Amino acid sequence: MIIDGKDQILGRIASTVAKKALEGEEVTIVNCEEMIITGKKENIFEKFTFKREVGHPYHGPFYPRMPDRMVRRTIRSMLPYKQERGRKAFKRIQCFIGIPQEYMGKEITQIKGAGKEKLRTLDFISLKKLAQFLGKKIE
Repeated sequence: MIIDGKDQILGRIASTVAKKALEGEEVTIVNCEEMIITGKKENIFEKFTFKREVGHPYHGPFYPRMPDRMVRRTIRSMLPYKQERGRKAFKRIQCFIGIPQEYMGKEITQIKGAGKEKLRTLDFISLKKLAQFLGKKIE
């Protein structure tokens, strides 16, 4: 299954993908940089800055700055990744920035109920802007 992340809410996509991966389905997410996180911009920046700075620089925990890796990390937190079935499910998940050539002609779906039109508020930020705030250069 190939899922388009454009204008989709990160948490809703992540929970759906985690369930499908645990069921044994191969899941690919494209356009990860265009997914959104809901909340006030300042609060989101503060939360992710804290996640990046916590711990030791050599011993972790390490938190990613790339949007596709942020999505994978969010999905990982919804899986029992310390157990064997969680590790196998996590290996079935792929995330990409943009749409790679190998997925251009294939059917790409969107998850119903995960779009930003479902929001009651206008407070959200895209993963691309969050990654740029954290210091990653994305074109």
